[in-house]
Amino acid sequence: MKIQLLYVSLMAASPLMAQSFDDGRQPIYVSAAERGVLLSEMRGFLETVQGTVDALVDEDMAAIAELNSAAGMRAAAGTPAALTAKLPEPFRQLGVSTHKLFDGIAQEATDMGDAAAITAQIGGLLGNCTACHASYRFEIEN
Repeated sequence: MKIQLLYVSLMAASPLMAQSFDDGRQPIYVSAAERGVLLSEMRGFLETVQGTVDALVDEDMAAIAELNSAAGMRAAAGTPAALTAKLPEPFRQLGVSTHKLFDGIAQEATDMGDAAAITAQIGGLLGNCTACHASYRFEIEN
């Protein structure tokens, strides 16, 4: 019950907190539609990680390979060039690294199927997610 109250309190306060201080993250200015594309891709990353963890429990390496391959470099190929041009180089490099990590998980699931190795790779992948969210925020351009 205390955790639920803390969560509700934080959620209620979060819009106020965001307005009251600079959080130190670098803004990336994009259109509303481009912001939607980027956030959708990030949600897809999270869904892939969740699906991978679920598949690890079931020892379903085929599902892990399929999920992660879809989030790999072939997914990056669909990013519009105009959007890519707006992104800072370190952000782009982090994005490419993240897509390659998904490909690496897919490859591990296909080649060896070592659950411990995949779990370690997920840790590295989540490190990229944390670094990105700690460094950048999307702002709607004027």
